Amino acid sequence: MNAPQTKIEATSDRSLDNISAVVGIGHSDWRADYAAVRGGGKPTDSYGYGAVSLKRALADAGIDKSEIDGLIVGSPTSYERASELYGLAPRWGMQADSSQAIVAAMMAVKSGLCEVVALVYGNDQQSAKVQYGGPQAMGGGSNLSYVYHAPFGLTSQGALYALMQRRHMELTGATESDLGQVSVGQRAWASHNPAAIMKDRPLSLESYLSSRYIAEPLHLSDYCLINDGGVALIIMEKSRAKRQGRKPVTIKTAARYDLHGGSTTLRPRLMDFYHTGHTVVSQQIYNAVGLGPKDMDALLVYDSFSCHIPFALEGFGFCGIGESGAFMRETGIGPGGKLPINTHGGHLSESYMQGWAHQIEAVRQLRGEAGLNVPDCRNIQYISDVVGRVYSIIYGVE
Repeated sequence: MNAPQTKIEATSDRSLDNISAVVGIGHSDWRADYAAVRGGGKPTDSYGYGAVSLKRALADAGIDKSEIDGLIVGSPTSYERASELYGLAPRWGMQADSSQAIVAAMMAVKSGLCEVVALVYGNDQQSAKVQYGGPQAMGGGSNLSYVYHAPFGLTSQGALYALMQRRHMELTGATESDLGQVSVGQRAWASHNPAAIMKDRPLSLESYLSSRYIAEPLHLSDYCLINDGGVALIIMEKSRAKRQGRKPVTIKTAARYDLHGGSTTLRPRLMDFYHTGHTVVSQQIYNAVGLGPKDMDALLVYDSFSCHIPFALEGFGFCGIGESGAFMRETGIGPGGKLPINTHGGHLSESYMQGWAHQIEAVRQLRGEAGLNVPDCRNIQYISDVVGRVYSIIYGVE
């Protein structure tokens, strides 16, 4: 089976490509805070986790906060309040998810709206007991499918992705063992990551298959963690970044395609697993920089649930439709594999920072500063395909 093809017009001006770079990264103490919350404590709030991360990112970049003139914050916090609390005076800013934050920073730098952009995410979702499903989720978020499907009991993303995975299995012949490779591979990466919450909890395929279901066919370790924490990045124009004295990580290109026809129903996800959006975005980013799946030294995929990985592998042309299970077995996605995936452990085993931690892992790998480094890593692709938006970003070093 082949991914559906969508014709796109050639883009004459890709002026955002290769003009911005990441010069600083930081994050909070996910492991320590996770243990503290489980013990009944509350180390800080969403702004506090963001503050810790920003301080560390500034130190990593070797700049003072007075140089920041742009600020993008994650959805749990307010741009205005964060500016005040962090002692910043940005002349431009906004609130965005992780993927859009990167794209918006690129646009702001290119347009001259600002020169040094801080991206700051903080979330106290664990200690605040945030529910992403169940009766308290009804109407509580931007995704109205929580409300529309509440009479049928389908109020959680886990139930939705269980339906997606079941349909994928019926259509392609994929098995639970195929899917289990994702959780097992990412847990193996986490074992080398000092920051990973699940670092000391090994997972074999046998133990995965024997574990309890949450929403069949998804097992416990197919679900992301829920934890407090924060992430921050400092982005600036590439030539200025080179003068900072530390090798910058270039944001080579980024693309987005929305699938909002019927986005409050299950159709965009259930009918083709986002492959329509995958196809458009893959053409855009690969054509923009003259690279393809085989040029990626590692792949980072937004993994609120493990099945995001096989869907992305098939949709972006790393393998054929229905071939992700065999591809992962033959290629290897864990340490020592030919296509390392979510080398930090991802949402499943490192921390659930809603895509933000994937961005700093790209930087760590390209700098050679990860828990376990991918050899000769020069190009890393990030893919996100949640709700109704498909994003991809390619990071690299010269």
